Amino acid sequence: MQVPLLDLKQQYVTLREQIRAEVDQIMDSQYFIGGPKVEAFERAICEYTGANHAIGVTSGTDALLIALMALDVKAGDAVVTTPYTFFATAGSIARVGADAVFIDIDPKTYNLSVPALRAYLEGCKKNPQGQPVSHAGKTIRAIMPVHLYGLCADMDGILEVASQYGLPVIEDSAQALGAEFPGRNGKGSAGAMGDFGCYSFFPSKNLGAFGDGGMVVCKDAALADRLRALRNHGGERRYYHKMIGGNFRLDALQAAVLAIKLPHLDAWSAQRRRNAALYHEEFAKAGLCEKVTLPFEPYADSGLKNHHIFNQFILRVPDRDGLCEHLAKAQIGHAIYYPLSLHMQECFAYLGYEEGDLPEAERAAKETIALPIYPELTPEQIHAVVEGIAGFYK
Repeated sequence: MQVPLLDLKQQYVTLREQIRAEVDQIMDSQYFIGGPKVEAFERAICEYTGANHAIGVTSGTDALLIALMALDVKAGDAVVTTPYTFFATAGSIARVGADAVFIDIDPKTYNLSVPALRAYLEGCKKNPQGQPVSHAGKTIRAIMPVHLYGLCADMDGILEVASQYGLPVIEDSAQALGAEFPGRNGKGSAGAMGDFGCYSFFPSKNLGAFGDGGMVVCKDAALADRLRALRNHGGERRYYHKMIGGNFRLDALQAAVLAIKLPHLDAWSAQRRRNAALYHEEFAKAGLCEKVTLPFEPYADSGLKNHHIFNQFILRVPDRDGLCEHLAKAQIGHAIYYPLSLHMQECFAYLGYEEGDLPEAERAAKETIALPIYPELTPEQIHAVVEGIAGFYK
């Protein structure tokens, strides 16, 4: 049986008429940049996440970039982050002229390791202002954790370390809109726990636009005003610029599509969890649980509804590349997120990392594979995926 990694057409069929009516309304109004549709979607994101302020932008990448710009992170600075994530995380840091300081990951969650983060910062010297300085001599200005694959990082630990060192936290929540964390002080929503949260609405995300789109949320009103100015070339009013920003504005068409989809997001996430549970059953029936490592769900017993939203369903497997070749021949969709840890990327060679420096990230890059998990996936398709994997290992 042919099984695609993702099938967005099925989702669109259920929303087609509503989306077309909304798009026609925008076409008739000829109001495409910003405006009431964007503002309405920003309010909806605030309500959904519990954030104080939401600022629509052009992409998840630009959400990260504009958050760094709002903090005035620049050349001579550094930002601590994970090496095992999509390129935009570290790329945004480099684009403002700062260094990425890579901290190894937890091997079960694939998220930033809090013990490794704490150990690194404890080994840093401080400048005269009391700020930690990286081993390369750069002032550390922020921590940028990633909630990878739809699972929140250990935000209690990260926020505790951040508070100890006076560092703002920028949550890369590109894959985790709606994911929840059982914090010591109550439930937290991905992106709304730190100083900034950054979301991506790339079409393949759990909440996907009809093109690129992104959002930054934050707690502080002054920072929110700064973000709004930065997304519009740094101008608080037309043709008057106190700072240099960029063209980072979310357009009305994308906002309207996303606003229609948002009320369905929790139901889609619930179906992804049901699919994940069925995968667990199928792998157990196939006798593969000793061969492959299934996704870790550390908050499953927390009572939270969205303890994991499974933006991806990730296995750790032996002979990953051989399995990929086998699945391709069987027409079973799969992908590798991510084949090369960021500290090993050629463009970051100037940072001085070497193979072996971050062993857990390097091992994950060699052993992980993503399987289809989208809400419309059928039990028969899930069985076919597992059967295909069993055929490789048996």
